[in-house]
Amino acid sequence: MRSSGILLHPTSLPGPFGVGDLGPEAERFLDWAAAAGQTLWQILPIGPTGGGSPYTSLSAFAGNPLWISPERLVEDGYLPGDALVDFPAFRWDRVDFDAVPQWKDALLRKSWAHFSAHATAQDRAELEAFRVAPERASWLAEWSLYAALKRDFGGRAWADWEDDLSRRDPDALRLAAMAVEGETEYQGYLQFLFFRQWARLRARARALGIRIVGDIPIYVAYDSADVWSHPELFELDARRRPVEVAGVPPDYFSKTGQLWGNPLYRWDVMERDGYAWWVSRIAAALSVCDLLRIDHFRAFSAYWSVPATDETALNGRWVPGPGRKLFDAARRALGGQPLALLAEDLGDISKDVRELLAALRIPGMKVLQFAFYGADGEYLPHRYKRDCVVYTGTHDNDTARGWYEGLTPEERQRVGDYLGSDGREIEWGLIRAAWTSVADRAIVPIQDVLGLGREARMNDPSRPEGNWHWRLAPDALRPDLAERLRRLTELSGRVSTKP
Repeated sequence: MRSSGILLHPTSLPGPFGVGDLGPEAERFLDWAAAAGQTLWQILPIGPTGGGSPYTSLSAFAGNPLWISPERLVEDGYLPGDALVDFPAFRWDRVDFDAVPQWKDALLRKSWAHFSAHATAQDRAELEAFRVAPERASWLAEWSLYAALKRDFGGRAWADWEDDLSRRDPDALRLAAMAVEGETEYQGYLQFLFFRQWARLRARARALGIRIVGDIPIYVAYDSADVWSHPELFELDARRRPVEVAGVPPDYFSKTGQLWGNPLYRWDVMERDGYAWWVSRIAAALSVCDLLRIDHFRAFSAYWSVPATDETALNGRWVPGPGRKLFDAARRALGGQPLALLAEDLGDISKDVRELLAALRIPGMKVLQFAFYGADGEYLPHRYKRDCVVYTGTHDNDTARGWYEGLTPEERQRVGDYLGSDGREIEWGLIRAAWTSVADRAIVPIQDVLGLGREARMNDPSRPEGNWHWRLAPDALRPDLAERLRRLTELSGRVSTKP
């Protein structure tokens, strides 16, 4: 079935509390998307971060407490009614990843104190049921303890904790867990709030006929609960420091490649237990979304391994990944049915990657911004097959308008000739090309629907600072834009059956 949707990360939603959250503005966005005939909402990874990037999460399983809605806490009785009478005047257009987390944590601690003092028996039973649920047995306790210890150590990375705790000496862990028991309970409470609010928002999306497209980075951060809890699964030396790290060779975004620095997996060790950690990770991700985009899919075929001491990714080498063995194991463990996956297959894609995608029957991505740098590029719509997802651009691209302004005159001419556009509304020319293509799914960043320039770019992979801050203006989602997008969606056979 043909469908279409919007790419918008929850932190970019408007609202008074400095960062987008899972509250009323998220529901207003869903209502707008439904009015626009859209049936997909794509987000970026949901995990807690040490800064702005959702791709450097402190956990592959936990949810980001920044997304917890203060308004919903008051409605649910988890904050007193006067808790939101006075709060800082945050900027509406950018997330301040220094000030907002500090204020939000203070507010959430007030919520925990209020809950501890006033929660009903049913509230307490729901929290306890969340804590002991089998689907969270593999991660919640370890995440809560990691987060509690990290705070106790002033936010330092686990590798810089006391040696007996960084290497998880059992006696030291037991004593430390007793010392931070209260903080550990608080961290579990935050996850209860996050997934409670997420479930409510997802139910709203389902009622409107909107499916959520989640995102799972292939790698995890070195400073994460996952690496601390399972060091045997990662390429670490005797001191538990990375030996080689992840990245990609020189590409569209960088002449020296991208050095991500994530620890690499010991795929041979993971294979011995049927890739249990990865199976749990995929299951957890699919439990909170309807489709799951796997970032940097090509690394499952072969990944770029860079010496940990290098300062660029130039001296890396390709190393074989697990291939289809991992996905076959996940499919068997999760019921035998095809997994609802999408693949980010951009960049240096070789024959083996294409063969793996074909064997697994996982749709890949087409990005229109990459289509016009040659006479007959593979990302041009007339080259598509149905089983793919087409984007005007992704979170890593400039906005359509910013991209167009950066083209050479020859490239602009090629774009105009292909799209039949004079460039004045280049974003809608690209949306129209995506929507009318044969691709089963088409997705557009909300910035392109709004016709915004490069000031609204979400992430520039070649720039280490200043990313992930962008937010929607409070009145940006206008009814006339919804109507315009709905008309195009109807004309291209992608319209929702919901009113």
